[in-house]
Amino acid sequence: MNGAEKPIDPEKEKCKIKSVRRMKDIMTRYYIDAKTAGQTGKKVAWITSGGPVEPLIAMDVIPVYPENHGAMIGAAKMGADLCAKAEEMGYAGDLCSYARADIACATVDGGPIGGLPRPDMLVCCNNICGTVLKWYEVQARYFKVPLFILDTPFNHTEYTPEAHAYVRAQLDEYIVFLETHCKKTFDHDRLVEVGRLSMAGQRLWQQVLDTTVHRPAPMSAFDAFFHLALIVTLRGTRTVVDYYAELLDEMKTRVATGIAAVPGERYRLLWDNLPVWYRTRWLSEKFAAHGACLVADTYTSSWCGTLKYLDENDFLGSMAQGYSRVYINIGTDQMADMVVDMVDKYSADGLVIHSNRSCKPYSLGQYDIRRIVRQKRAIPSLVIEADMTDARSFSESQVETRIDAFMEVLKSNH
Repeated sequence: MNGAEKPIDPEKEKCKIKSVRRMKDIMTRYYIDAKTAGQTGKKVAWITSGGPVEPLIAMDVIPVYPENHGAMIGAAKMGADLCAKAEEMGYAGDLCSYARADIACATVDGGPIGGLPRPDMLVCCNNICGTVLKWYEVQARYFKVPLFILDTPFNHTEYTPEAHAYVRAQLDEYIVFLETHCKKTFDHDRLVEVGRLSMAGQRLWQQVLDTTVHRPAPMSAFDAFFHLALIVTLRGTRTVVDYYAELLDEMKTRVATGIAAVPGERYRLLWDNLPVWYRTRWLSEKFAAHGACLVADTYTSSWCGTLKYLDENDFLGSMAQGYSRVYINIGTDQMADMVVDMVDKYSADGLVIHSNRSCKPYSLGQYDIRRIVRQKRAIPSLVIEADMTDARSFSESQVETRIDAFMEVLKSNH
């Protein structure tokens, strides 16, 4: 054995999720297909993470997600440099780090995959935030390509018939936009099939996430952050359905054989907000050292949280409601109720809140949510102040001190 090599730990090897390799292969092929689209005659559309991707799939357009790329930039620890470059270009440091990293990346073909493939069109839906509107306008001007904006009203308390009619009419405009720029007629029959695959993929993803109701949990939220990529990027394809069916089988096997994400699991925690992409491993190991497993999170579950609003028999019509009622496009009281339900469902002992400098819509009501959860379920919570991509907003010593103090509280409660 080479002196620099570490001996393989059999226990750690047993805990590894085997599907990871297949997931990486799928994502590699996906990006190769997107980068060679010009050679195969396909078109590429950049689309926001909460945008209606199914019509793109039905038109054989390859969807590419700058936010997913932002997560990759963060995980590759390239976020700080790219965000700094955007600031040198004149963009404020208070802007979303995904936006800053993407805008800077486009000018230098930077990032872990040498930049995203050039878009033929952009599709922006503001159900996740308002920043995407200006971000996608900037990129549409930079690449000189058409931009479609789907405007979803904020659902403070309810989803009204007027809101439905407004969004539903825009979906018809979206189809006309795609027909115009793809130069072919929209295939409504194909959309029906894509819609069924989309819903099947979302159901399977929810089932994967639900395996963590078991003690010990077979996977953690940190694993879910990784495996989420497919339901975001390729929703509506057979690839997603097949992959999550395999991942679900693996999780069921781990449950049956007692393989735990955190060996010796003692505490079960719920995570709120996006991951801290450049520190996922460190955070995972830090919590695991205390016997704590983050068994669920509000972020990965948002890609199946609107299933109840979708209808296989009228997928196009139901998309208006499904895409309008995503987790961060609803009122704080509704979000708090969902967090309380997750605390109950996953038997969470505590709540970990990532107060994310970048994502204002996600972070704005967190202290109210924390108060409501404490009132209704009397569980302690921890607030970690950071940023999802820009490592300059992360203080390891401060976060470590807070985690240690929080775990002491949890231990005293048990």
